[in-house]
Amino acid sequence: MQNSNVQEPIRIQKVIAQAGIASRRAAEKLILSGVVMLNGEIVKEMGQKMIIGKDHLSVEGRRVKISQHKKTQVYALYKPKNCITTLNDPEGRTTISDFFPQTSVRLFPIGRLDYDAEGLILLTNDGDLAQQLMHPSHKVWKGYFVKVRGFVKNETLAALRRGPVIEKRKHQAVRVKILHTVNDKTWLEIFLKEGTNRQIKKMLLSLGNPVQKIKRFQVGPISLGDLQSGECRALAPEELKQIMI
Repeated sequence: MQNSNVQEPIRIQKVIAQAGIASRRAAEKLILSGVVMLNGEIVKEMGQKMIIGKDHLSVEGRRVKISQHKKTQVYALYKPKNCITTLNDPEGRTTISDFFPQTSVRLFPIGRLDYDAEGLILLTNDGDLAQQLMHPSHKVWKGYFVKVRGFVKNETLAALRRGPVIEKRKHQAVRVKILHTVNDKTWLEIFLKEGTNRQIKKMLLSLGNPVQKIKRFQVGPISLGDLQSGECRALAPEELKQIMI
């Protein structure tokens, strides 16, 4: 008779996500960098599995502990400009962790914002939730206010609404509208489902309008609200229900 108490093997990147150390995507990068060890040996295969309660996993020398009754926590943070979306920086620059709330759980950012961008970023201790919110297949819209140099005509934005082509790759359609023009600067409201590396800057530069400022004000149903730069708040229970997709 099979022992019902025996745990099924789980992919290591999923275990790291469940432990609230990083999202699955970020966990894969940790594995590739050689800082993940299973039973005292460096993990070299991306698909390697382990049994919780039997095998011993460590990341950057720290033992990974899995709580079977972990409570998901999510915070909204106003990331300041000139701040890196990483937990630490070898060059000593300001990182997003400098603005984390005082909490007993280990938090990490869901997604990222460029160094010179500002605005809403969500923090959590739940790697699976982070993966769901970041993956384009879940169609989570993210809203940005963007200031560009030059005048932008509405017909020029048609290519973005159909799906911009960046570096020979077609991207998902973008929702974009012109808010107003001041002097030789134009403010746009842009919603993306992908948000690949420097996507906003690249697609607007291709139209001849270099980006001068980016501020994210919304992620899915969660908005920046009254938060000021560097401030953070815990999501309300109703907000948590909305993002548990």
